[in-house]
Amino acid sequence: MKLIVLNAPSGAGKSTIAKAILARFRQLGFSISATTRSKRDYETEGVHYYYLSVADFQQKITENAFIEYEEVYENVYYGTLKAEIERMNALGEIPILDIDVEGAQNVKKQLGNQALLLFIAPPSIQDLEIRLKNRGTETEVTLKQRLDKAAYEMTFADKCDVVIINDSLEIAIEETSLAIERFIES
Repeated sequence: MKLIVLNAPSGAGKSTIAKAILARFRQLGFSISATTRSKRDYETEGVHYYYLSVADFQQKITENAFIEYEEVYENVYYGTLKAEIERMNALGEIPILDIDVEGAQNVKKQLGNQALLLFIAPPSIQDLEIRLKNRGTETEVTLKQRLDKAAYEMTFADKCDVVIINDSLEIAIEETSLAIERFIES
């Protein structure tokens, strides 16, 4: 069983790179996470997330049903179900996980060389700040929160297998593709 984990601070280009990678590699699939947060109007069960009650999520924790999970806020959990990874493997897909840096480290501890941890980094925190400001979606408070979180997440870069600096999107996609090709072939 192999899987790929993408880590990046918000605004580093992870989602854009993930879409490009999924279009290039037919054997890859995007892992659907479980969560206890409420479903949004545009979201679909089993497509965007697996929506669980807090009690159901906690029961699955006691059953060791997650490869990784995190309580992000009080009673707001996110996690990757082992059953989701098994479902994808049965279809012949290599899962791509979009999870936080601590979850990625937990996956690596469990799977070792069967997991490829890719860290997508901005050229600098200053570049990241410009990208986030250009999105036009952040208040001064949320911008500071995201930048503080990004600085923390960046401390995990050296714990990943490959660090991709997204200074040029095309080059970052190529470098990510090359790392994944090597991993798949190994």
